[in-house]
Amino acid sequence: MRILITEDDAVLAEALQFSLVHSGYAVDWVSNGVAADEALKDDVFGLVILDLGLPKLDGFEVLRRLRRRNVLLPVLILSGREQPEEKVLGLDLGADDYLVKPFSLNELQARVRALLRRGRQGGVAPVILYGSLGFDTVSRTASVNGRSLTLSAHETGVLEVLLNRFGRVVSKEQLVEQLYNYDREVSQNAIEVYVHRLRKKIAGAGVTVRTLYGQGYLLDYVNH
Repeated sequence: MRILITEDDAVLAEALQFSLVHSGYAVDWVSNGVAADEALKDDVFGLVILDLGLPKLDGFEVLRRLRRRNVLLPVLILSGREQPEEKVLGLDLGADDYLVKPFSLNELQARVRALLRRGRQGGVAPVILYGSLGFDTVSRTASVNGRSLTLSAHETGVLEVLLNRFGRVVSKEQLVEQLYNYDREVSQNAIEVYVHRLRKKIAGAGVTVRTLYGQGYLLDYVNH
């Protein structure tokens, strides 16, 4: 899952980025509102963490423009403004959550997980289950027949994207967009390696990753 951080405080932004990357997310960071507005025109993010006091274009205007484009991307406002009227305005403009600085990284992570769950086709249960393949969306861990799987961060990311689109084709390009930030140059061959490893690890779960040549990958039941 790919997250955009908009924050002009470099120290805070780097701490947020480190924490989220450590949890397995791909993270991009921009430091002003104009850059945020431009980045959000690309349909590659699963969530945006939005500061209000951005230079060049404030967070309220970034949010206003985002919703005018009818983009339903989950938005978590992260701000030092704790006045009730600021919170009301942010939520009325279309933010999904509002967290006041200072905050704990654990709370931020929990709110991110909740928003990402809520944003998936109206929300999903904490544990996704297809066949005997289970995926805990809180801990981001997978299991087959109750046995925990050892997955790399990239394998976990591939599985998460495919689970969220179960029964639908996901192209290699979409996987690259979801798993890597702008600073990473990644070959599509790497995606093939992750899918191959993942397919072997979920064998026996009653589901498999099918390769549709020229189209992409499909997570589906084995007998379909």
